[in-house]
Amino acid sequence: MDEEIDTRKINNSFLRDHNYATEADIISTVEFNSTGELLATGDKGGRVVVFQREQESKNQPHRRGEYNVYSTFQSHEPEFDYLKSLEIEEKINKIRWLPQQNAAYFLLSTNDKTVKLWKISERDKRPEGYNLKDEEGRIRDPTTITSLRVPVLRPMDLMVEATPRRIFSNAHTYHINSISVNSDYETYMSTDDLRINLWNLEITNRSFNIVDIKPANMEELTEVITAAEFHPNQCNTFVYSSSKGSIRLCDMRTSALCDNHSKLFEEPEDPSNRSFFSEIISSISDVKFSHSGRYLMTRDYLTVKVWDINMESRPLETYQVHDYLRSKLCSLYENDFIFDKFECVWNGTDSVLMTGSYNNFFRMFDRNTKRDVTLEASRENSKPRAILKPRKVCVGGKRRKDEISVDSLDFSKKILHTAWHPNENIIAVAATNNLYIFQDKVN
Repeated sequence: MDEEIDTRKINNSFLRDHNYATEADIISTVEFNSTGELLATGDKGGRVVVFQREQESKNQPHRRGEYNVYSTFQSHEPEFDYLKSLEIEEKINKIRWLPQQNAAYFLLSTNDKTVKLWKISERDKRPEGYNLKDEEGRIRDPTTITSLRVPVLRPMDLMVEATPRRIFSNAHTYHINSISVNSDYETYMSTDDLRINLWNLEITNRSFNIVDIKPANMEELTEVITAAEFHPNQCNTFVYSSSKGSIRLCDMRTSALCDNHSKLFEEPEDPSNRSFFSEIISSISDVKFSHSGRYLMTRDYLTVKVWDINMESRPLETYQVHDYLRSKLCSLYENDFIFDKFECVWNGTDSVLMTGSYNNFFRMFDRNTKRDVTLEASRENSKPRAILKPRKVCVGGKRRKDEISVDSLDFSKKILHTAWHPNENIIAVAATNNLYIFQDKVN
């Protein structure tokens, strides 16, 4: 990553028919599995597409990084809540992989109300020679059976099957915004605007409420939960963020209901910067533990912050994502763009942060060198094996040839969802209905 931070090579770009893209094709979540061999995306149409990495071949060593479609399945369907007269969207809000225990893969996917556990497995053999069924599968007349056959397994074309193994429903009154698998791999939590529930992966009809911030009188509601995540290796610890810009770290050993946090991370507001938009732009849209578990990364509308979990008073590092938008907050508010929820990710060594912006730009910040770069994911400059050039945004004054004016930014093109390979410098960037995969330059 070091000196090559601004020369990322495009590996491939996946598109679900660009000319006929619909609202349902918009990618709503991206997630690598724990080895990075698989990459899952969910979209607004309730579909999950899983990509698998090409195996290395001696003839074409450069193809190693390419990801091809492995499995596509419909995870959620639109539903209707007749008691509340509410439509429940099929949009996939989050996908989380479980560690691989055998030949099959397992992932959790959620829409606004229901979490599902999916099993993705391969089949390359089929049984033949049944006694009670003919070759078409019809039941045979027992009187015609004169001999006993031993069924055999015959080779067949490889088939990848996705089957729902568990459905966790009816536990959330409000919309689910996060799911997180615990490091014990037996439990996971699902988070909505006001509550966090703890589930056992084997039990679908019961969950435990571990956080409840709903006031007795809803008129007294001042904040909502925006994201939550388990600690990567301490199964009793988790964090959740709020729309007021605070992060609470909780320990499940202290009490069954973690309404009283163990630590509160909050940066005092500078009174000189106070404005009508202060509370909106301080709302945290994403929180992520570092792989080491020592740091927290949070994303609000304009910044990414890194917190040391041993220091609650202020963030360790603050990175400006698109500070040039500070003067545009009024128009962003009028067009509702100010409520966009950007995610953030760590690289495998916790040394680089990545998050999205507008105009299909995404930002990277190197914590060691303090260098940052703006790159663009778009079809125009993303031919396979092309090298990405850093982009710069110009605020007023004279614009250089390679700069783009802040007034020319397209706010309808935004990168909300990104993912980083757990061990390598390979990133996945979702830009509306396109998925771009970039990797470090290969010599």
